[in-house]
Amino acid sequence: MKTALVFGSTGLVGSHLLDQLIKNENYNKIKLFVRSEIIINDLKVEIVKTDFNNIEKHKEEMTGDHCYFCIGTTKQNSPDKDEYRKVELDLPKQIAQITKSNSVNSFVFVSSGYADPNSSGDYLKFKGLVEEELKRLSFNKLGIMRPSFLIGDRKEKRLGEKLGIFVFKLLSPLFLGPLKKMKPIQSEKVAKAMIKISNGDFRQQVFESNEIFEISNN
Repeated sequence: MKTALVFGSTGLVGSHLLDQLIKNENYNKIKLFVRSEIIINDLKVEIVKTDFNNIEKHKEEMTGDHCYFCIGTTKQNSPDKDEYRKVELDLPKQIAQITKSNSVNSFVFVSSGYADPNSSGDYLKFKGLVEEELKRLSFNKLGIMRPSFLIGDRKEKRLGEKLGIFVFKLLSPLFLGPLKKMKPIQSEKVAKAMIKISNGDFRQQVFESNEIFEISNN
């Protein structure tokens, strides 16, 4: 039986991930690292109220088998550049470093399609820089998820994203060959693939959107 560490359990992917981990018989404990107290009536779940501005003080609690990182923000929600950098770059790197030092076996990270440390845009640049750090840390198992547009019920409505998903859905039949990774994907399928990667035997570390879809369906 395994212990899962989950960061970002209330988000689009993280909420599905939590539901699936609770139902998964491989896990007997799920540690949720959350900013605010939440109530979940399941004996598997342990709530860790977390000071994300001082993540180091939670080092002793960040022990287990598999770490799942689903935290993300937008410039609309984090207009301050330093805060945006902290959430998108500094925090995932810190958590990865701590969990590695605590001998956590696997780390699965929700990145983005076309993540690139040399990108001119902060979002793709920061995702790419986190990916580089994760590879450097050499976890026994590493899953870098690069979904395209995520489909699901968001707590916040993003008009631009909704329009993008609508257009991409229409164009999906034309996405063939190298363009397959541009197809939108259900957030539930991303969560399912994350768990399969931690518990399976995959040689690769980076999973594009179409590969995530295939893993979730097998």
